[in-house]
Amino acid sequence: MTSPLLSETGVGPAQVPASSLAALLARWLPRQRWFTGHSRDITGVSVAAATALTADCYHLMVRVDQRGSADGDHYQVLLGIAAQVPPRMSPSLIGEVEPRPGERLMVYDAVHDHRAAIVLLERLRRGGTTGHLRFESLPRTSVPCGLTPRVLDVEQSNTSIVYGDELILKLFRHVQPGINPDLEVTGALARHGFTQVPAPVGWFQTEAPFWSTLGMVQPFLTESTDGWELALESSRRHTGFTDEARELGRTTGELHVALAKAFPTDPGPVDQPAQLADVMTHKLLRAAARVAELRPYVPALQEIYAAAATAGGHPPLQRTHGDLHLGQVLRAHGRWHIVDFEGEPAKPVPERRADRSPIADVAGMLRSFDYAAQSGGEFHPQWGERCREAFCAGYAESGGFDPRAVPAALNAHEAARAVYEVVYESVYRPDRIQVPLNAVARLCATPTTGAAAPAGPADPSAPSDRLAQES
Repeated sequence: MTSPLLSETGVGPAQVPASSLAALLARWLPRQRWFTGHSRDITGVSVAAATALTADCYHLMVRVDQRGSADGDHYQVLLGIAAQVPPRMSPSLIGEVEPRPGERLMVYDAVHDHRAAIVLLERLRRGGTTGHLRFESLPRTSVPCGLTPRVLDVEQSNTSIVYGDELILKLFRHVQPGINPDLEVTGALARHGFTQVPAPVGWFQTEAPFWSTLGMVQPFLTESTDGWELALESSRRHTGFTDEARELGRTTGELHVALAKAFPTDPGPVDQPAQLADVMTHKLLRAAARVAELRPYVPALQEIYAAAATAGGHPPLQRTHGDLHLGQVLRAHGRWHIVDFEGEPAKPVPERRADRSPIADVAGMLRSFDYAAQSGGEFHPQWGERCREAFCAGYAESGGFDPRAVPAALNAHEAARAVYEVVYESVYRPDRIQVPLNAVARLCATPTTGAAAPAGPADPSAPSDRLAQES
C-alpha cells in the first residue's frame, strides 16, 4: 500500500501538519537510545521519504539537522497516526497533533504495533517494492508467516523484533548510504560456511533519499544468553569463567580466519603502524579536549602509541567485527555465536567497512572483560586478568598469531579503546566513567612505556562505579 504522504501541507492521509510532526519528533528522537546526536542541538527535522504500511502506520525516513554538522543524519522511524491509540500502545505515545481546528490525532512509535511488525515480515516473505522500500529474501529460503512478533526490550543502538522465537528482524535506526556491514559480513560468512554467525535470510532497503540497508532477518537463537550477562554473573559470584573465555578466544580467532577468506586482506603501507599511531593520537587529543579527566594521561598515552608505531609483528589489515565485546556474543546450545557486525553506528559506513587490525577486536573483548570485573561497585581484578589471559590463549590456538606476542600493538589498541570509552561514558553514562579511566591509568603505568600513572582515579570499588549492560 502506498500513499501520497509527502506534500507541502503535511504527512499522511489526514495531512498532519509537517511543522507539528517535526516538533514532536525533535522532542522524541533525542530520548531514544539509538539516536546518535545526543550532544548536539537539533536545528531541523523533516521527512525525506514515507510509505504507508497500513491505513494508519507509516515508514518514514527522517532527516535531522544539528548544530555543528554540515550534513543531516537520517533515521528510520515507524510512525502511527490515529484518532485513538489502544491502551497497550500508551507507553509508545509520542504526542498529539491538531491537523484542523478541533481535530486531534495521536502519534505513536509503531515499532511496538503488532500490525506493523507483521506487515514488515509479510513484505519480506513476499518480496517486491512498496513506495520507497524494497524487500528481498534469499533464494530457497522460506520466511514463514503467522509468527507472533515481540520487540526485544534491551538497551541497544538498533531495534530488534523477534517473531515466534524463530526469526529476528533488526531495524537499523541510524541510516547511511550503502550496504550495512552487518548484512554484508554475515552474508559473506554464510557463503563461506562459517556457522557461528547467524546467516541472513532476508532484508529490506530504501531507495530514497538514497540507497541503503534498513533491516535484516536472521534465525533467532533460542535459549541463548549474551556473553555480558554470563560474564557479569561469574564476576559477581567469583566463579570460574576461564574455560568460556578461552573458547570465546578460539571462536574469535576462527572468525578472523574466516573473514580473511571471505574478504581480501591488506598488508597495508610500510608505515601503517605509524599512520595508525597518528590517528590514535589525533583522537586522543580531541578526546582530552572534551574530557578533562583524560588530560593528565596524554603524555603517557602518546608514548604507548609511539611504542606501537616502531614495534614489529603487526598482522595484516582485514575485515573485522568492528565493535567486539561481550554484549555481541551469545552462548547457545553449548557454543559461542557472534552477532552485530555493523560496527559503531555513529561512524560513517565507509569507515565501518574499512580493513583494520584484528588486534582491535581482541582489544575490544579485553576491555569488555575489564568492565565485567569492575561491576556492581566492586572490583575483581584477578577474575578479569584470568579471563583476559584465557581469551588471548584461545585466540592464539586458532587466529594465526598470539596477541600476547605483540604487546606494544595490543596495549595501543586497548588504550585507544579505553579513550573512546571515556568519551562515551562522559556523554551517556557519566557515573561509569571511572571504569575506563582505571584502565587508562593501568595502561599508562605498564613497564612497556616506562611512564608512571598520575595520581588520580578514585578507588574502583567506590559506589559510583556501577555497571549495567555494556552496549
